[in-house]
Amino acid sequence: QVQLVESGGGSVQTGGSLTLSCAASGYIYSSYCMGWFRQAPGKEREGVATLRKSETQYRDSVQGRFTISTDSAETTLYLQMNNLEPGDSAMYFCAAGRNTSPRAGLNAPGNMEYWGKGILVTVSS
Repeated sequence: QVQLVESGGGSVQTGGSLTLSCAASGYIYSSYCMGWFRQAPGKEREGVATLRKSETQYRDSVQGRFTISTDSAETTLYLQMNNLEPGDSAMYFCAAGRNTSPRAGLNAPGNMEYWGKGILVTVSS
């Protein structure tokens, strides 16, 4: 059973930074696609950044501001978020998928199989 637990959310002002962490337990393999997704009130869930081995994918609006990475043991997934904007405010979710590529996972959250409960990020102007 795969379990994903997010941490590190909070409130910051525009231009600030946050680092989200996702602790993974269970049968997570390096061949899995891991990713961060977000959902703002009244909006659909969208891909933010995904990763599998050395391949990463980012949605256009966060390219250059966010960085996805894992620790050496590949048990923790991170999302470093810099220069945050009010439009980045949302519930952020960590997810894993066994049979999806980073691009497919980013573009279609339904391709991801395992999900954390989410953590709130609020960016004020």
